[in-house]
Amino acid sequence: QVQLQESGPGLVKPSQTLSLTCTVSGGSITTNYYYWSWIRQPPGKGLEWMGAITYSGSTYYSPSLKSRTTISGDTSKNQFTLQVNSVTPEDTGMYYCARGLLWPRMPLTFGAWGQGTQVTGSA
Repeated sequence: QVQLQESGPGLVKPSQTLSLTCTVSGGSITTNYYYWSWIRQPPGKGLEWMGAITYSGSTYYSPSLKSRTTISGDTSKNQFTLQVNSVTPEDTGMYYCARGLLWPRMPLTFGAWGQGTQVTGSA
């Protein structure tokens, strides 16, 4: 059974870069037809899909975050990472990594999630 675990700093200063890593176990990030996403939830708000990287390494981003976001994969470590530049307090929230199947089948549906990690954008 695949498991995902987020890791990274919990506090990021405004204007700096947020970097999170999702470590995958029990399955490979290159397994055909899966994609790997980052999703966040600001306090008191709903889930926001941020972007994805597919099993073949293609990346896709939410239009609202595309200019500040980069998702990359490291097949040797079976990890994928999220970077968000120019952090503001509005980037505060719980950040989750998740696995989906058959990009870009809609609605986006995720069969496995990490437990989430809290990130606060504050000085």
